[in-house]
Amino acid sequence: MKHLTEYRDADRARMIAAAIGREALPERRYRIMEFCGGHTHAIFRYGLQDLLPGNVEMVHGPGCPVCVLPAGRLDMAMRIAEMPGVILATYGDMMRVPGEKGRSLLKAKAEGADIRMVYSAADAVALARDNPERQIVFLAIGFETTTPPTALAIRQAKAEGLANFSVFVNHVLTPAALAAILGQSDDKDADDRDMVEIDGILGPSHVSVITGYEPYEFATKAYGKPVVIAGFEPVDVLQSILMVVRQLNEQRCEVENQYIRAVGTGGNAIARKLMADMFERRQSFEWRGLGWIADSALKLRPEWQAFDAELRFDVAYRSLAETKSCECPAILRGQKKPVDCKLFAKACTPETPLGACMVSAEGSCAAYYTYGRHREAAA
Repeated sequence: MKHLTEYRDADRARMIAAAIGREALPERRYRIMEFCGGHTHAIFRYGLQDLLPGNVEMVHGPGCPVCVLPAGRLDMAMRIAEMPGVILATYGDMMRVPGEKGRSLLKAKAEGADIRMVYSAADAVALARDNPERQIVFLAIGFETTTPPTALAIRQAKAEGLANFSVFVNHVLTPAALAAILGQSDDKDADDRDMVEIDGILGPSHVSVITGYEPYEFATKAYGKPVVIAGFEPVDVLQSILMVVRQLNEQRCEVENQYIRAVGTGGNAIARKLMADMFERRQSFEWRGLGWIADSALKLRPEWQAFDAELRFDVAYRSLAETKSCECPAILRGQKKPVDCKLFAKACTPETPLGACMVSAEGSCAAYYTYGRHREAAA
């Protein structure tokens, strides 16, 4: 408990914020993207943006796995769930994400599909064990953090001979998404309205526990953007911002690790091997807001494809339009903030979400609304 309170100590946070204020050069602007939705929520939960000088701006990134899943993949999940004899298992956040014409898994459930909320991939395996006469499909989403548990669930199902268990794999990779955003930012021929100016990055912490921080070295070498792997507590975030500011002032560009209490150089070797043994990269994958990105998502290797729900149920992907007037795609790219959306806190609220960014516990719109930033839109 002491360790947690130290990273939430208000005096320490103000001291670091004061250092940022002293060291941020008044003649320059600092635009720092926090990749993870968890960072965004920490920033607004603890009012960290208000402690920063005016020339240090946080840009919200696409690090919300529920948010970046495109409507077309959600549509595939609903088509599988509506097949006879199928139980679709998924996490709670996914139930309310609006897809084509605002239809969600929750609405599909109300219409008769057997869709059940689970807390883990292991819960989905238990469903298969308890319902041998039904086909259990686990809707697997998330970045590298949640991929190893999916792999373990498949391994367990195979060990138990659960032929009625399969996985609809939607695991995506953080470095590919970051590269797509930085490539957009670096495109000198792009329309100015589409540019995302980023000076530095707060890198993902929980993901880096698995992968280590080497996967983000491309951002420093190819794009000249300093990266600091940042923890999720308020002192972590402020210290990481200070580390980025110092790199920029000193014209350094490297990957630094603020979250040393959890992230090691090579990450978790056992988890990485498990992922490599079971998954391979898809040639391309569509992300909400970022479009099609090569080598940015995972699929099961041929030796594990007996557990691939896409193959078992033969569902094809089709791109679908997002909710009209919803700015979630631009928010995920860092081009807009939630208060720039005309639907935010009006037609779109946590009770009546029109976009994924308002549904997810890690979504930027949910963070703004939950911690009072919707009042900025009305001001």
